[in-house]
Amino acid sequence: IISCYVFILWELDPHVRDCVKSYTQPWLILMTHLYLLVCFFFKSQIRSPSLAGLTEDSGRTLTSCDFNLRSLAPDPRVKYALAFSNQEELDRLNQEARQENRPSELFSLYPPPDELCPIITTIHRNRTKFCSWQWLNYRFPFSFRFEIDIEPIFATLALYDLKEKKKISENFYCDLNPEQFKNFLKNHTPNVDPSTLARSGIFSVTYPSPDIYLVIKIEKVLQQGEISDCADPYITMRESDSAKNKDKLEKLRTQAEAFCQRLGRYRMPFAWATVNVMEVISTATIDRDVTDSDSTGVRCDSKHEQGCSLSLAFGDRLSDEDLLKFLAEIKKTSTPQRRIKTIPGCIKLDMSPVHDTPTGCLSTELIPLIPVAEKNIRPVKEVLEFPSSEVYVPHNIYRNLLFIYPLKLNFVNRLTSARNIAIKIQFMSGEDLSCAMPVIFGKSSGPEFLKEVYTAVTYHNKSPDFYEEVKVALPARLTDRHHLLFTFYHISCQQKQNLGGSCETLIGYSWLPILNRDHLQTGQFCLPIILDRLPFNYSLHAPEVAPPVKWMESHKELFNLEIQAVSSVHSEDNHLKRFFTLCHALEGGVTFPLWVIGEKIPENKLEHELKLSIIALSSSRLEPLVLFLHQVLDKLFTLIMQPILIATQTANLSQIAFESLASIVNSLHNSQELIKDHLGRNSLLVTYLYWVFRVPDPPQDTHGPGGSIPSSESRYSTMGRATAASVGNMLLQSRFRSSSNPDIPSQQISAEDAEVKNILSAKVLMNFMKPHHRSYQLHVRDFHEELALQMVVSSNVCRENTYKYSWFFFELLVSVCLNLDKHGVPRRSCFSDRFKDDITTIVSVVSEFELAEKLNVSLAFFLYDLLSLMDRGFVFQLVKNYCSQVARSSDPWKTALISMRLEFLRILCSHEHYLNLNLYFSSPASAPASPCPSISSQVGSLHSPDQNILALFELTPEFKQQHYLTGLLLTELSTALDMESEGGKVQRKAINAIYSLLCSHDLDQRCDKPEVRAKVAALYLPLVGTIVDSTNYLDFTGIEPENDLESVPPINQSVAMAIAGNPFNTLGRNVLVSMQGKSVATLAADTSRHLLVCFLWVMKNADRSLIQRWTVNMHPSHLNKLLELLTICVSCFEYRVMSTQALQKSQQVKQQLEEALLRGMGARGEMMKRVGGRTFFSFPKRYYFLRENLRWRKDRTQWRQTNDKQDKSKSELDQEALISGNLATETNLIVLDLLETIIQAVPLADCKDSVVGAALKVLLHSLTCNQSSTFLLHTFSTLRSLVIKFGDLLFEEEAEQCADLCQKVLQYCSSPVDENRSQACATLYLIMRYSYSNANNFSRVKMQVTMSLASLVGKSSDFQEEYLRRSLRTILAYAEEDTEMQNTQMPSQVDELLRNLNSILSDTVKMREFQEDPEMLMDLMYRIAKGYQTSPDLRLTWLQNMAEKHTNRKCYTESAMCLVHAAALVAEYLSMLEDHTYLPIGSVTFQNISPNVLEESAVSDDILSPDEDGVCSGRYFTESGLVGLLEQAAELFNNGGLYEAVNEVYKIIIPILEARRDFRKLASTHDKLHRAFENIIQRGHKRMFGTYFRVGFYGAKFGDLDEREFIYKEPGITHLPEISHRLENFYSQCFGDDTLVMIKDSAPVNRNQLNPNKAYIQITYVEPYFDDYEMKDRLTNFEKNFNLRCFMYTTPFTKSGRPRGELNEQYKRKTILTTMHAFPYVKTRINVIQKEEFDLTPIEVAIEDMQKKTRELAVATHREQPDAKMLQMLLQGSVGATVNQGPLEVAQVFLNEIPADPKLFRHHNKLRLCFKEFIMRCGEAVEKNKHLIASDQKEYQHELKKNYNRLRESLRPMLERKIPELYKPIIRPRLENR
Repeated sequence: IISCYVFILWELDPHVRDCVKSYTQPWLILMTHLYLLVCFFFKSQIRSPSLAGLTEDSGRTLTSCDFNLRSLAPDPRVKYALAFSNQEELDRLNQEARQENRPSELFSLYPPPDELCPIITTIHRNRTKFCSWQWLNYRFPFSFRFEIDIEPIFATLALYDLKEKKKISENFYCDLNPEQFKNFLKNHTPNVDPSTLARSGIFSVTYPSPDIYLVIKIEKVLQQGEISDCADPYITMRESDSAKNKDKLEKLRTQAEAFCQRLGRYRMPFAWATVNVMEVISTATIDRDVTDSDSTGVRCDSKHEQGCSLSLAFGDRLSDEDLLKFLAEIKKTSTPQRRIKTIPGCIKLDMSPVHDTPTGCLSTELIPLIPVAEKNIRPVKEVLEFPSSEVYVPHNIYRNLLFIYPLKLNFVNRLTSARNIAIKIQFMSGEDLSCAMPVIFGKSSGPEFLKEVYTAVTYHNKSPDFYEEVKVALPARLTDRHHLLFTFYHISCQQKQNLGGSCETLIGYSWLPILNRDHLQTGQFCLPIILDRLPFNYSLHAPEVAPPVKWMESHKELFNLEIQAVSSVHSEDNHLKRFFTLCHALEGGVTFPLWVIGEKIPENKLEHELKLSIIALSSSRLEPLVLFLHQVLDKLFTLIMQPILIATQTANLSQIAFESLASIVNSLHNSQELIKDHLGRNSLLVTYLYWVFRVPDPPQDTHGPGGSIPSSESRYSTMGRATAASVGNMLLQSRFRSSSNPDIPSQQISAEDAEVKNILSAKVLMNFMKPHHRSYQLHVRDFHEELALQMVVSSNVCRENTYKYSWFFFELLVSVCLNLDKHGVPRRSCFSDRFKDDITTIVSVVSEFELAEKLNVSLAFFLYDLLSLMDRGFVFQLVKNYCSQVARSSDPWKTALISMRLEFLRILCSHEHYLNLNLYFSSPASAPASPCPSISSQVGSLHSPDQNILALFELTPEFKQQHYLTGLLLTELSTALDMESEGGKVQRKAINAIYSLLCSHDLDQRCDKPEVRAKVAALYLPLVGTIVDSTNYLDFTGIEPENDLESVPPINQSVAMAIAGNPFNTLGRNVLVSMQGKSVATLAADTSRHLLVCFLWVMKNADRSLIQRWTVNMHPSHLNKLLELLTICVSCFEYRVMSTQALQKSQQVKQQLEEALLRGMGARGEMMKRVGGRTFFSFPKRYYFLRENLRWRKDRTQWRQTNDKQDKSKSELDQEALISGNLATETNLIVLDLLETIIQAVPLADCKDSVVGAALKVLLHSLTCNQSSTFLLHTFSTLRSLVIKFGDLLFEEEAEQCADLCQKVLQYCSSPVDENRSQACATLYLIMRYSYSNANNFSRVKMQVTMSLASLVGKSSDFQEEYLRRSLRTILAYAEEDTEMQNTQMPSQVDELLRNLNSILSDTVKMREFQEDPEMLMDLMYRIAKGYQTSPDLRLTWLQNMAEKHTNRKCYTESAMCLVHAAALVAEYLSMLEDHTYLPIGSVTFQNISPNVLEESAVSDDILSPDEDGVCSGRYFTESGLVGLLEQAAELFNNGGLYEAVNEVYKIIIPILEARRDFRKLASTHDKLHRAFENIIQRGHKRMFGTYFRVGFYGAKFGDLDEREFIYKEPGITHLPEISHRLENFYSQCFGDDTLVMIKDSAPVNRNQLNPNKAYIQITYVEPYFDDYEMKDRLTNFEKNFNLRCFMYTTPFTKSGRPRGELNEQYKRKTILTTMHAFPYVKTRINVIQKEEFDLTPIEVAIEDMQKKTRELAVATHREQPDAKMLQMLLQGSVGATVNQGPLEVAQVFLNEIPADPKLFRHHNKLRLCFKEFIMRCGEAVEKNKHLIASDQKEYQHELKKNYNRLRESLRPMLERKIPELYKPIIRPRLENR
């Protein structure tokens, strides 16, 4: 509600009248009926197809090997799956099923691109809200009290900015006195208005700062005494002593009442306090109990209970300047330097932010604001802000306030008794006392307006400082008589008899005229004081002009004051003052010479001065220019439109006014202080255009200073206009004349022109006779014509500014044109030819790139609007001219120009009548009249039989001519796709333009009918051809989901595909990989997705018969491209599972980042505060201090920002997931519809085979992606239809297609969704049935299903066995229920196949349980490979898979062995196929590498049939494949350090290479052999081969492993604790730490002593064991570590049961273990098949130990490069004196005496011989060491020699003692026998 004083408008000053009219007239809203073309929403009630197939449900896995399928219940069978009808009926049923419950709008499911969100806003240019400023509004309910209550007190609140040293708010007055004290003043308060009872004020802060203080000033009624004396009771008395001081308090109240009754109208300063607002801004309530303090104000600490103090105010420290000094001291030191007395008290401030206008609120002018209070409640006042810096918001309400600040009075030199000085201030409209106007705002608890007000009195001060603020409501009409009157009094505090009861003693007067030469006076003034009565007509003169009266101190200036105006009427800028004054002088009613800012302007100079003032407008300061922007623009438009006559001469003002307008527009845009909207437009100008602008009123009976003003029609009738043909030469020839340039000579008026002139004159007379609005419309037309003309004739800087910010001028033109009365007038006649010529010229000036860049978007919007206003043929011609001009440019600007054209066309094509403009209709009968005269509306039918069907899908010239805008846009798209741009920006822009168009059609209610949609889709058929040709540009690499490391399948994708018989991996996503190699994509993944959704929309809505005819006539290569495009579509729109956890995590991280930044006190914290507070219309330098505004408020942005992930609830995420699932389903169904259309056209095509195969690939690829159950149902129906119609093509020779089909169908047989599983089972059985009935067997399908099962179980991480078993049972049920096939062998063959599949499933599934146990995993893979012994392809694949696993674990030897076995398998196949001497003779040739390879010879002729049923068809079953496998094996042997095996491998390769004469490879092979032999020589004794351990498993927990023993091969130098720790960790995770027990010793395990509920593992180190005959052939270190089958470990024991004992008690048990295969093998553990044990007696143990020591000494002594340290270590253990149980003790135990038992004689003698050799070896070692030691070890050598001699002497007797019985002859001589 805008309220102002009642006055008569026409009696006001013209400028005031314009301002009042501007502020009170309703805002203008331009109503444009624009249909919303582009909107994006997600329908909440979308029927969701079953997405259960997309969920992850992991059930229990069955692992029983002998699971009976018949014990399971089969799934429901699919109805009519085996009931074959005719093909046409089947296609019809499938199509009807696909069309059920389909959403009609595709784009309602597709979220808009980020780039389109600002585009939408750009296209529709939503009307901007009225430009406002953002403030921090705080409500300050206020209360206070002292310790004692004895008199009325009054509070004044105001805000001060210490940093700016400025008061930033007006005063807010608050009266909190109780009724008792208010009654003291009843005589001085005639009435109390409700508006003065406010106790809460709303303070606004535009520029928050930590230096803002709330200052509270306390006043009391004037009384006798100094301030300190008056405050003494408040300081000394306490509330707690009220009872004790009751009499004193009562006496004080009585004295106060007496003073109030006598001096109640006068106040005196008492105290003041301060609060730092920003320190407590986030605190809801500040409650301070005041205690004594040394501070000067309220000390607002963090503790609420801490007190505050009120500082006493002395007479010489009252000014704002002194107050700011005190505040600076408080901030700096927390305690002022000057000690000031304080008063205890309590102040309560409730600071709360205000977001909405509270009930009962009053404006600063005391005008009630909505919502108005219904009851009489206490009002809330808005407190006017005095911003510390400029605020750039135009005035939009009427405000005319004057603030008067008395500052200082100097009576020091006056020799009078005047010391208690008060000033009475009045606003006078004349000199009589009755002329005092009630325009002064009252304070609290009094009248609303006063005629006079008094300043506070400082007791006994002749030079007082004043702090009052007098607020005056200026009258709207000011005259020279209005002035301020100041009357000075001395106030007598004591009543004197001679004064007759009056307390006032007159001192003098002063005054200040409000106007100075018609301009409001503001600023600081120093006035003299008159002592006599005021002279007559004193108000007409300034006080400085001394009339003949008595002045104080000889006319000396004694009184200082300041005047400030807050007015939306009076400007303080001289340029604006001058402009407004001169403009209103044109309207008459003024006398010349005219006073303008102290300058006299005669009438003959008015035009010149007015021109100068118009030019000087751009020099005005920015703030006042913005404040009065609306009035300035209105005046300029009036000057542009209306002719001006000054002194009977036409004034040349239009052009200058237009140039000034352009300059102001440029200044506003260039200002860094002003904000712009998202389109770069100045928000102030946008607000003006959409809310304020009105076409200037025509002059009606107004007289200028020189006479009457002619009408605009008569003015324009004198102008000569150029024709359209010469419009291009206007600027040069200047053949016309306007008010902007009357000096240009006009053309000679011809007779025809005279006739036109007469006709126009007649029209003028007729219009004057009509109502006023018709004349108004006539002048409106003149305004847009004049404005267009000024744009044409502008030049230089003005021209540059005009076109740079052309949006403003174009919007002006459109706003005016929209108000034209065009009802019943043809469009061609709505606008004059001269206006069309000007518009054509404006468009034609775009010749330079920079100018075109500035004009592009604005011109597009302008032409967009003109399509609704002007003749569309004319507008199309403008579009053509513009596009042609922009297209003419050199290559450097090519990319930018294409981008500009796209932007231009995108805006134009968003028109509501776009479809009609492009003639989308097909039949001439239904076609409306063509909007374009250059194109006939009689177009031929789109589907005419004689039209070339392929041409409809091409961008032909005929198409471009018939569908103009669409042709332009598609041409630009095609050009953009064929070019390269940085980051694909041009392509993205082109595709987004198409996208927005199709989206508008899709969501347009006018296009709901299918037949209309088909016609609209036909408009974009060339787009389909363009996209198909651009398939290579599409990027589909970025759409793949990221692999989860936790779900990596045990078999990689390539191996899994090889398992399925497709080693080249041509299925699924790899189809896309093969496409990627064709060309380099130029489109980003998201851009490609946008383009593809456009393609799908056209395909969804286009006529199906038309598409079918198109596919029939397509070239095969183009058809293949189309099918490739469908494959890409399936991948691009695959359903993506949304990660809620990841989103929540990102939200938490963002919150932590916010908190970290906001707690920072540096630049980051400051930046975050600024960013947090910025809104669309906020000032760039502002920031909020409220916590709620410190967040990243993305919900306040005008459009969704790029890659913006807003915080979303779970329901929103679920909704997005639902929509995403619907989108994936719908897009894939569109692809399926198109595939069906292509398949149905196959019989008509020539390339039947390739089309069927390509269509099947697309279908199978769709099954590879995540799909919904709805889509899968229809896909399987299409697959069954394909099998029925084209089964002969699928199963004839296309093994790969059959394999792919079986694999994907079998994959869905394991789906947890019942519906998906049922469909897959029906499809798989139909494949089996058709293959059987076609070939009387289905061996190929059997083979492919078997391989697919292996692939499925091997690679699928979420595979669930129970569902696959149920599917197998369902297929068995189909076979049992198929009555037609019961008399054939098919049911039995199906049963056999399913049993085999069940067995393979059981073995393969177990692999998943042992992913963390590599040995068990390799055992399972080995067993599976063994099971595929009859399927060479599968066995080869599993061997390669095992090799890969070994390689990953760096077990290169085992990996090489897998490849050797694979090569042997291939050799078996080649030996049967070909008879070549250079080829290996089966696996026998490989036994020199490993005897284990002979197991590959199990494949015999009756099992393996080459070239039959696709067996052995892989690339490895060739000579090259064999060589490749062997070369890989050789490389792996080399990596494993088995260089000798490399030689054996190359022995097989070399004959093949020699036979092929491949000398290059032979050279490489021999080079590799050379390096291998060099490695043998250099590393012969340094190579570390494997370490072996025996591992035994005991306990039922291990299942099949119970009581089984294995030999584990570990890397070299693997210690027992390492393998023990590894196995313990793994099996502890399997069984639990409490269940697993590690057996520490190697003693035999007694099963009866084990706990059946626990699992036991025994690990023992073993060494290779060789018999004596083997040792003869195993000479090298390699031979002793290769082809190992026997291993040994020893167990020490004693007869007493202890493991260790004395030498004569120590026994040892040797255990020999034999494995099934020799190490190295295809796996790292081999089970033990034989175990032998034998015990050694103590003497045998001693013999073995001495033999070992002797061998070690011999080796160390006779090494080529002896190791001194090793030799010395052995000597120390042999001859050292400190060796316990050393050789000497062994000899003393066993050799000291000859044993009594004859059985031990040989052992005794053998030990004696061992010692003899031992002593000899020790001597050799001592001598060897003598030559190895250094000079510092001679002492050590001497000691060794000494010990050796001592040992030898000690052993001599025992070594020389022989057992006689051993030397007796065994056979007696014959002579003795005789």
